[in-house]
Amino acid sequence: MSDVEIDFLFLSEEDMIKAGVKNMPACIEAMEEVVKCLNKGDYVMGGENHNSHGSQVSFPVSSPFPNMPKDEGDDRRFMAMPAYIGGIFDLMGMKWYGSNMANKEKGLPRSILTVMLNDKDTGAPLCLMSANLLSAYRTGAIPGVGAKYLVRKDASVCGICGPGVMGKTSLEAILSTCPNIDTVKVKGRSKASLEKFIGYVKETYPKLKEVQAVDTVEALIRDSDVISFANSGGTNPASYPFVKSEWIKPGAVIIGVSCFDMDSIDMREHCTLVVDNMRLYEAWEEEFPYPSFGANNIIGSKFTDMVHDGIISRDDIYDLGDIISGVKPGRVSDEQIFIYSVGGMPVEDVAWGKVCYDNAKKMGIGTKLRLWEKPDMY
Repeated sequence: MSDVEIDFLFLSEEDMIKAGVKNMPACIEAMEEVVKCLNKGDYVMGGENHNSHGSQVSFPVSSPFPNMPKDEGDDRRFMAMPAYIGGIFDLMGMKWYGSNMANKEKGLPRSILTVMLNDKDTGAPLCLMSANLLSAYRTGAIPGVGAKYLVRKDASVCGICGPGVMGKTSLEAILSTCPNIDTVKVKGRSKASLEKFIGYVKETYPKLKEVQAVDTVEALIRDSDVISFANSGGTNPASYPFVKSEWIKPGAVIIGVSCFDMDSIDMREHCTLVVDNMRLYEAWEEEFPYPSFGANNIIGSKFTDMVHDGIISRDDIYDLGDIISGVKPGRVSDEQIFIYSVGGMPVEDVAWGKVCYDNAKKMGIGTKLRLWEKPDMY
């Protein structure tokens, strides 16, 4: 191969499975390394602040152009999420996807995702990969990192709000890091999705003593040691699942992968607030001017709104990386309650993509594609 000849690898979803994309313990290990890089600042994401979640194209409600897509409901968009991640990964990449709730009527996922990995110096493509599973597993693994450091070792009951893909992967990550859990509670919107989820959990984790559906947020929260909110939600906080502090078991951890709400004073008085990367939430403050929560449905944006309102100080929000590195304390008592906000970042996609790409090369799987033998114009 000459210096100017460029080939890159294509990995289908089947290839990604062979390359270990569904290896949750390995993904959690990779995501812990990502959190350490984030904490050190060894990364760059989009925007002038280098911390933007991504660049989103949303469509108008109406348009004079008949072929232009229209906003016909939640999550009708395209998004590009570029990032460089350092540390053991040291790679540039981007997640790209389109999202449309109507996909489900066609038997397709709501979002269809790909990740492109690039040489950090030349920009040459290294690998184009199917990324629905990649994104799902890294999304679940970040809660797993938080559970590893925050959840009590004797935790036995896990609650899941949202019996979808994020519910499955966050449960898998929690079970990977909390080996004493023997009971799972789940809340969902439809009987069919609940039954499907319960059947999946019983088949996948036969050692669990009990898997049960609950009807209310209160029933989900009460007596649970760790709860993952992995439900779908829009931009209206009034529609989010609402949690009251009197329902929370002493020592419990609530993980906000998606939307839920809680009274600000309740959170200040009863909970330790943790985020996956404080710089991300500061960037969201710029992108979604106060009040950020609602425009962005992740609970960490409510934390920054609470700072704006003078309810807490910025120092009252802990960065998970600071807990891992020992800069800030994690759990200091068995009764301590945590709320852990998970924002999701493209550095995670690039990092897990790099691991799978390296595995694929070692295994000799994937399809080699030719960009050019030599560039025609340069």
